[in-house]
Amino acid sequence: MPASDFDTRLGSIFRQESGRSVATLVRIFGDIDIAEEAVQEAFAIATKRWPATGVPPNPGAWITTTARNRAIDRLRRETTRHGRHVQAALMDEDDKPVEEFSALSDDRLRLIFTCCHPALGPNVQIALTLRLLGGLQTPEIARALLVPEATVAQRIVRAKKKISAAHIPYRVPTAAELPDRLPAVLGVVYLIFNEGYTATSGAELVRSDLCNEGVRLARLLAELMPDEPEVLGLLALLLLTESRRAARTAADGSLVLLADEDRSRWDRTSIAEGQAIVRACLQRNAPGPYQIQAAISAVHSDSPSTAETDWYQILRLYDQLFAQSPTAVVALNRAVVVSEVDGADAALAAVDVLPLDRYHLFHAIRADLLVRLGRFTEAGVAYARASELTTNGAELAFLESRRASLPGPPERSR
Repeated sequence: MPASDFDTRLGSIFRQESGRSVATLVRIFGDIDIAEEAVQEAFAIATKRWPATGVPPNPGAWITTTARNRAIDRLRRETTRHGRHVQAALMDEDDKPVEEFSALSDDRLRLIFTCCHPALGPNVQIALTLRLLGGLQTPEIARALLVPEATVAQRIVRAKKKISAAHIPYRVPTAAELPDRLPAVLGVVYLIFNEGYTATSGAELVRSDLCNEGVRLARLLAELMPDEPEVLGLLALLLLTESRRAARTAADGSLVLLADEDRSRWDRTSIAEGQAIVRACLQRNAPGPYQIQAAISAVHSDSPSTAETDWYQILRLYDQLFAQSPTAVVALNRAVVVSEVDGADAALAAVDVLPLDRYHLFHAIRADLLVRLGRFTEAGVAYARASELTTNGAELAFLESRRASLPGPPERSR
């Protein structure tokens, strides 16, 4: 296998398997730093061995087992560690079957609840979980959260120290503890899915492993808390959003806008499940942000085309969503709907007051609105700024193609 192909394959395996491996090792050793360092060391070993031996049939299990063994070797050498770490190092001297370290279904859910302990601030919770479970590096997390890289690095370091100093347990909380943890956990699962649905970096638009992981974790939460409307709302939202995934890219991997998607490629099974959950949520009459977003997605999923979409209903739902979550990003998405209801002028006025200069979609949406208004020079500037802020290859190619297709300035009459 050529070196470039191997690097691509290894990077894909890291994104898919690192979170699972870290979660398993945190359960075994009770220490996030030990788990993360051991997994990184296992991948370093794989980089040297696999070009010669080939990628094993179950690379995730190989990484987890290798990382476990390296962690045990390290702990045996460090006699000053806390007693529970030493005990963990000495347990089960014989190798266990690989499968035992590769299919522990709720390890990642336990790790999310650990990362989302109320002793940690919301921003810290999200950054740490994206790092440990999403396999994202600091620059990727910074772009996803729209904050400087140094800020993310500080948050992660402080979070690990806090977990260790406060002896925060690695477990799913009791029923009495769940309500306080739930908002952060839902937010993290949502961000994991979103990172998969539109990756912050890389050549491809979608990371299917994170999309699948987000849906899987949402299902686990729904099993854990079947009477919590916002948990069900999140699951419905992810199912309805996921239903579009196959239609979001063309055969060559290029990005396709919602208006141009082949809706026959939408997954009707996921849509039916998501819509059924939305209807059940409506009967509870306890709307929350995830339920409202799911309802918006349900309206889209019912529409045969963009022209036949009930934009007035979607706008009303966005008004409800903004009342509960008055963020600039929600306002930006609402402005897109305003453009369908009241026209591009009204939408641009709503967009231009938003403090989102570092967010590439802010500039991309501005550019689209400016094109509709015939202000092509300004649109070109906005597309250029969006491209500067974009690190996903598919999005960058799309933005550059839109910019290149703009009409030139009109010729002056002689």
